[in-house]
Amino acid sequence: MNKKEKLNKIFLILLSLFVVMLGYGILLPVLPYYTERLALNNNLNADSINFHIGLLTSIYPLFQLLFVVFWGKLSDKYGRKPIIITGLIGFVIMQVLTGFATSLTYLYIARIIGGIFTSAVIPVSNAYLSDITSEKRRTKIMAWSGVTASSGVIFGPVIGGFLSQTNLHYKFSFGIFHLDGFSVPFLLSALFGIIVLIIIYKGLKSKKSPIKLIRDDNNMKSKYVISQYFIILLILSFVLQFAITLFETVFSIFAKNELSFKSSQVGLGFMLCGLVMAVLQPVFATYGLKIISGKKQMAFGFLISGIALIAFPFIRVTSLIYITIIIFAIGGSMVTPNLLTAVSVLSNTQTGKNISIQMSIISLGQIAGPILGTGLVTGGFYYPFIIAGLFSLAAMSLLVVVKLNPKIINLKNYK
Repeated sequence: MNKKEKLNKIFLILLSLFVVMLGYGILLPVLPYYTERLALNNNLNADSINFHIGLLTSIYPLFQLLFVVFWGKLSDKYGRKPIIITGLIGFVIMQVLTGFATSLTYLYIARIIGGIFTSAVIPVSNAYLSDITSEKRRTKIMAWSGVTASSGVIFGPVIGGFLSQTNLHYKFSFGIFHLDGFSVPFLLSALFGIIVLIIIYKGLKSKKSPIKLIRDDNNMKSKYVISQYFIILLILSFVLQFAITLFETVFSIFAKNELSFKSSQVGLGFMLCGLVMAVLQPVFATYGLKIISGKKQMAFGFLISGIALIAFPFIRVTSLIYITIIIFAIGGSMVTPNLLTAVSVLSNTQTGKNISIQMSIISLGQIAGPILGTGLVTGGFYYPFIIAGLFSLAAMSLLVVVKLNPKIINLKNYK
């Protein structure tokens, strides 16, 4: 494979990641307001609405958890492209159903469909990137994968926050579906998904050589062993996603109820978080490793993220709120690409399975964070942020006290 062909493949895979994360980002600032509007039909109180916000956030990664290993195994057996295309089809269906939802029931159905099928896109796309890159360049490409995901979270909240407040005075109902101004950001996301689906289908060639060169049928049938290093990486992945999704869920409720933010202001907070991560992930992955090892980067990242989370609920000044979000994002930028790379170098023959297992653990964190966060909100907004911060500090302590295999965690070896 020549350089131009490889770059084209990388671009197309990153495009699929971007559109899925764009759809995820669109819902972040809108979900509390959208859920409240649908819940008012059932005369639910504030605590019940917060419960549904947490459950709607968690049900998406729950179904990702249930299906991610299934898709990973299929991609190892049949190739990455058909699985990615299947996932994009499901993503489009989710966005359309979300835009047309007239009750919480339909919103739950849309989130379940999305969880099932987006779990076919994210880990399989990362596995594809791992397939076509060498170990020494994998840190950079995984950083760019993180940048792409963060870019979706930059533009998604902006689109969702602003388009959900458009003055499009129209309503149209047909059967059990309803179309109004709130539908606009989700239908736009569905349109993006269709465009990317067509581009991937036509542009990503189904060449067997990258997959076949890496796959080995004898190795695929060999006993699968999870090493102690992999377990530690999985724990760190869980903590990172637990903290991030708890923050995302509770921040949107906190901003709406305590700070009286509009959805556009909530979207701005998520945009800043995604922008910082998009800019800094490749910086830390490329230049940071010349100064500090991957293990130390992750430890310091968990430290500053933990401190930011603990301080967050005590701040009421809008500018300081945004500054604290930026600090939290800086910490995540130091952890994310190093974790992805560390998992990808564990195995050259079962990369899809390894990344799928990591995605399963990430999904557990994404399930636990919103449920615990919205549950603790009833006792006060201080509790969820402080607990997430303590989890991050515990992850930092794990990195400090545990001696890890240098090949796996000291990423100075990867240029």
